[in-house]
Amino acid sequence: MNWLARVALVLVIIGALNWLLVGVFQWDLVAALFGGNTLRDASMLSRVVYTLVGLSGLYCISLLFGDNRVTTD
Repeated sequence: MNWLARVALVLVIIGALNWLLVGVFQWDLVAALFGGNTLRDASMLSRVVYTLVGLSGLYCISLLFGDNRVTTD
């Protein structure tokens, strides 16, 4: 994986983890770090979606450190 793909994947993981925090705790880490309203009111359905995106980001951590070679048979 080239450096640009790694940087993009790291940013996606950070964003997904932020959405996980919003989905589970209704707390926005990015807003806390850079200023803004840290508590978010959201419907239950949107919280479920945020949580699923966050869990997907946790899975993507394995892609960052895994063997990503493409092989042809």
